[in-house]
Amino acid sequence: MEEAFEFRSWAELIPDALGVIFTNLSLQDRVTVIPRVCKSWANAVTGPYCWQEIDIKDWSSRCQPDQLDRLLEMLITRSCGSLRKLSVSGLQTESIFTFIAENACSLQTLRLPRSSMSDAIVEQIAGRLSMISFLDVSYCIKIGPYALEMIGKNCKLLEGLCRNMHPLDTAGKPYQDDEAYAISSTMPKLKHLEMAYHLISTSGVLQILANCPKLEFLDQRGCWGVTLDNMFLKQKFPKLKVLGPFVLDTYESDGWDDFSDVSDASEYLAWDFVAGGMGEYYVDDSDSYDGMWDDEGRLDELHFGFYEGIEDAGMYWPPSP
Repeated sequence: MEEAFEFRSWAELIPDALGVIFTNLSLQDRVTVIPRVCKSWANAVTGPYCWQEIDIKDWSSRCQPDQLDRLLEMLITRSCGSLRKLSVSGLQTESIFTFIAENACSLQTLRLPRSSMSDAIVEQIAGRLSMISFLDVSYCIKIGPYALEMIGKNCKLLEGLCRNMHPLDTAGKPYQDDEAYAISSTMPKLKHLEMAYHLISTSGVLQILANCPKLEFLDQRGCWGVTLDNMFLKQKFPKLKVLGPFVLDTYESDGWDDFSDVSDASEYLAWDFVAGGMGEYYVDDSDSYDGMWDDEGRLDELHFGFYEGIEDAGMYWPPSP
């Protein structure tokens, strides 16, 4: 006797379930493909379950600052306060740092390498980052020990810090332990610390080790002013893994040099916001999206129209698969 199988539409899944499924897709698919499938999928992909973790670090290096800010604001708004992880590089404007802080009530991991934040900006926003447990401010050359002190005093849960520097930014400069002292005096719960190519000395590192007893990993590659005895480390800090100061492999630029000559006219995210709408929208089902991603996964041109007040917008959507 043949069993009867009931085929159910994916549209019958609750939006939260669809959102969880969509998190397994790439950002490209979630932004450019899923919204065009059907109305129920578009509603699900704009919900918070798809945007609890936002990683646009690779693409942000190819964006113009204003376009990056607008994209980031849209994605963070979609998270509806549930954002837990954010990774983006090269932020420039004070307003976007403030916007991130205003939506950081659930934020635990924050990566902002190569951003133009200053000590004054950090002082303004640090109080709203109390839930942060991992922070990456590598290559942020405009901040100093005062910013790190503000971070340490306000981010009491901080267990991981990346403060790597580019070797070209530190070459030939005198050693300074101010940042090391700021870290050691305000971040006692650190377990993971990266300070590659930093201008610290042996004294600064010893101060960190003395005041961060939970430290398990220390990256001091390229810190030529640091000399630590291996036997001393094994006896005093048996659980600590130290990398450097000698560099056995090539320096990983993390894309520092790869995007310095990006053209202003191509290879960026271009967003066309109509009437400032952030809700339900209609996307023209044309071939305008074909070929906008090249072999490296770069988003060449992307235009979204956000419409408000369209009562019969559903008629433009195909049925659910």
